[in-house]
Amino acid sequence: MAHYYPELAARVARQAEELPELYGDFDFEATPERFTTDPDDRSALPSRLGDRAKYLDNPRLMELVHTATFLTDVPADRVAALSSRYPVSELIDLVRRVCREGADNVPEAPSEIGELIEPMQQKPDWIDYDMIEDGAAYSRTYAALVSPFMTRGAFLATFTNSYAALPMTLTGALSGTRAARRVNETTAYFAVTALPGGLDRFSPGFEATVMVRLMHSMVRYNALQRSRGNSRRRTWDTAVYGLPVPQIDQFPAGMIGPYQKSEKAVRAGRELPYDERAMVEFHRYRAHMLGLPEELLPGTAQDIVDLFNARAATLKYGFDDSCRKLVTSTMDAYLRPSDSAYDKAADAVEKSYSKLAFAAAFCEGDLRRAADMGVHLSPLDVARAAATAPFLTSRFAAVRIAGKLPVLDGFADRYVTDLVRRRLDDYGIPEYTTDSREYAH
Repeated sequence: MAHYYPELAARVARQAEELPELYGDFDFEATPERFTTDPDDRSALPSRLGDRAKYLDNPRLMELVHTATFLTDVPADRVAALSSRYPVSELIDLVRRVCREGADNVPEAPSEIGELIEPMQQKPDWIDYDMIEDGAAYSRTYAALVSPFMTRGAFLATFTNSYAALPMTLTGALSGTRAARRVNETTAYFAVTALPGGLDRFSPGFEATVMVRLMHSMVRYNALQRSRGNSRRRTWDTAVYGLPVPQIDQFPAGMIGPYQKSEKAVRAGRELPYDERAMVEFHRYRAHMLGLPEELLPGTAQDIVDLFNARAATLKYGFDDSCRKLVTSTMDAYLRPSDSAYDKAADAVEKSYSKLAFAAAFCEGDLRRAADMGVHLSPLDVARAAATAPFLTSRFAAVRIAGKLPVLDGFADRYVTDLVRRRLDDYGIPEYTTDSREYAH
């Protein structure tokens, strides 16, 4: 029985009725192996984050994480299910046209597409919209000056756990050149949505948000479809992994920036300053548009940290060869648009920063452990980071200071915005698609 989140539990229970062809035979009462509250089990919570028991002993947090482990994205799943009636390329084209022209101007588009997009235009009353543009401007600075050197490392977070990483494993989306495409798509998404008006109805960021939701739902739909019928083709064991790409796994990706700032604030015993609170609101709004409910989008530093860590405390530890391959292929991927000397040098610098970020975030600075997980740091990596850090940090500081001065704030934002647009040219045109024909068995 749901004591703390009855509405969320009711939403989970309705999923089988709302989309019976996908969830009618899914057992929403059976807790999968991935979710554990056994104190003797090893979890994904790093030891540096303290005692796991304080999260396991919090019934409100445990109920929320458990319930959200069964939460899907039914509106997007309905569109993904149309792939049984439409060729995927035609379906994607219809979705993009509705995004750009409006549902009324694409009468041949199935109603499910408009039913996905229409609620995304609504503004829930739990978001402070007066802060959104300020939060986007704050995020834009990071997208221009920090994310290009950190996104690869952060992107690897999902792949450090075999339970959460399986969707990417079975899609084959991170092998060979596709690894570079996925990293660039992720970086491009966070960049394009941080542009001025980046989440407005007919903006490229709005369309990208719809496409990201659909891509996740396509993975979920194809994984569950392949878990049925002929055992030779089975790729997903629901008793072990539960739902593919549940909303609890979308929360870290959508709120990683707020979590990093919130953890520092909580450790320092201080409140978030205005610009960071604005950033939190922007991330909450973007994640809401990605389909996450209010319950998974806390607004205070302590609540963000608690939910982030509670998820890790209940996610059973697992790291196998598939995870290692995902980490290695992602770290090895070449992300730059050309083979020029400049792009090769920029790629080398970015990889060095990503390796350092990975070792710090997921290995607690243990380089041997990082190597065991597929990330090999060399003295040259450290030297590259040390040589470029003064320029990168001073540029970031200068832009941040200029952004706070009335005579320079407009110039600083134009500089950052232009830089983000140039970054987007480097990333290429995102596809945000998944091809079930490439899925592993």
